[in-house]
Amino acid sequence: MATPELLSRLQAVTGPGNVLTGDDVQSRSTGWISRGSMQACAIVRPRNTEEVSAVMRLCHEAGQPVVPHGGLTGLVEGGHAASDEIVLSLELMNRIEEVDESAPCMTVQAGVVLQAIQQRADAAGLMFPLDLGARGSAMIGGLISTNAGGNRVIRYGMTRSLVLGLEAVLADGTVISSLYPVIKNNSGYDLKHLFIGSEGTLGIVTRAILRLMPQPRSQCTALIAVTEFAHLPRILRHLSSALGGTLSAFEVMWNEFYRLVTTPPAKQRPQLPQTYPFYVIADALGSDQQQDQARFEAALEHITDEGLAADCVVAMSAAERQAIWAVRDDVDQFHQFRPWFGFDVSMPIRHMETYVTEVRAALTALWPQHVCFVFGHMGDGNLHLNIHVGSGDPESRRRVEEIVYSGLASRQGAVSAEHGIGLEKRAYLPLCRTEQELELMRTMKRALDPKGILNPGKVIT
Repeated sequence: MATPELLSRLQAVTGPGNVLTGDDVQSRSTGWISRGSMQACAIVRPRNTEEVSAVMRLCHEAGQPVVPHGGLTGLVEGGHAASDEIVLSLELMNRIEEVDESAPCMTVQAGVVLQAIQQRADAAGLMFPLDLGARGSAMIGGLISTNAGGNRVIRYGMTRSLVLGLEAVLADGTVISSLYPVIKNNSGYDLKHLFIGSEGTLGIVTRAILRLMPQPRSQCTALIAVTEFAHLPRILRHLSSALGGTLSAFEVMWNEFYRLVTTPPAKQRPQLPQTYPFYVIADALGSDQQQDQARFEAALEHITDEGLAADCVVAMSAAERQAIWAVRDDVDQFHQFRPWFGFDVSMPIRHMETYVTEVRAALTALWPQHVCFVFGHMGDGNLHLNIHVGSGDPESRRRVEEIVYSGLASRQGAVSAEHGIGLEKRAYLPLCRTEQELELMRTMKRALDPKGILNPGKVIT
């Protein structure tokens, strides 16, 4: 527990009202899934990198554990804080500092929400390609710290691919500033990659220079019904080739998920019958709406003529496009089945069908009345599984986790595709990392955080 003296010194750094305790802490939620009451002993809200540095220097001297917080949209308890830990919230560090249209790039503080970045880029005639359902609350510092993926990875890559420069604060308060606004920089170790994806365990991201892209002048979207899994990779290959590299999203929804998000109380209604085994959202971003739309529709006609697609709806307006994506984004419907267990795994596409079949068979053997919703960014090998077995007790969770994770190693899969490890997946990390890799991670942790105060217990022990 932080001492009154430490809290007083932290408030002297951050100013009145920026060290929260008591009800001001417990009235906050711990995240999107648990929605429980936050239990940290205090929340500290710095306003700039200098204040983050001063806060960490004081906490390092006192041996005080610190848990960095962004928008709390993570799903693996990466922001969990115990009652003796301080939360360092980046919510006040929410300035977009500069947009360089010639580069093009944008310099931001870590607390800027993704949607604000997207809108600012759009206003400059540019685009920040990272996109995901939590765009309205996820903060860029957290997205960088977890190397978030989202809907457009097959074209633009993970968050790592969109970060040109980075500034971070180490556990002892040292500021590492690697804010270079260039794509090519082979001057020694690329230190920003120490912090991208490290989930706040090696340093706290405070500022970043983000890579922007030309704003697309066309967008083509379709919802496709498919009768056999084997048709899905063939459709993906054809669209990737026929659309000349403009395919930006290839999202697949298994039948149970599609029915969930197109049946009341869900707001969306089925644009295609709910009877097909699989549904694909294909999205392409290009430069000429008329030509790109014609190419898009020709590609869809080809896969239909080849018997790969059973039915298809093509968006002819922005409203229709938004309606298609609203189906995929309506993950709030999972709360109809609380408690539920959410998983984020990856594997080569060729293994997905047998993997899902095995998981469902194992679940049925133990819980005949279970529900399992499968969907995800299949174009980049990422599946999400959301499972309800009735009980949410620790033993049920452990058995479900074993079922979901046990089939990954033999398929060259990973226990986390884009959400990180946090506390939730730490025990299963050895399934997809060798002991040599794990020991190197521990070596890095010891070197940068010798007292173990930064997001303690997360990712690696």
